[in-house]
Amino acid sequence: MYSKILVLQFPSGEVKKPLVCYLTKYYDLTFNILKATIFPRKEGIMVLELSGSKKNFKNGVQYLRNQGVVVKNASQEVTRDNSKCIHCGACTAVCPTGALSIKRPEMSVVFDQKKCSVCELCVRACLTRAMKIQPSSETFFE
Repeated sequence: MYSKILVLQFPSGEVKKPLVCYLTKYYDLTFNILKATIFPRKEGIMVLELSGSKKNFKNGVQYLRNQGVVVKNASQEVTRDNSKCIHCGACTAVCPTGALSIKRPEMSVVFDQKKCSVCELCVRACLTRAMKIQPSSETFFE
């Protein structure tokens, strides 16, 4: 499963169309709307997490662009839910930047967010889903 957080900017003529719903119907994608501001007869902005196969994701994004929607990757960051982390170390094995490491002798997983490149490998490797991708800023709606 491929997943990304996107910022969609809808032109005034497209805000009344259920374009995001068509992503599910035509491209077998799931979406989670994180935030949205749609102004009647004006531009609309939506932040959503879009998930599905990589091929369907690519085709769905192209569909949105063909409809006049501006699609951008959201500023993202990896976060860890410490209550879910069992310190198994699976994430450390795939982290290319050393943002995740084992602290010895405690054998606990340490996460240095400043070293993180947001490659998302740890998210897929995490057995308990403690590692998550989230928007890093709410600046889309200022």
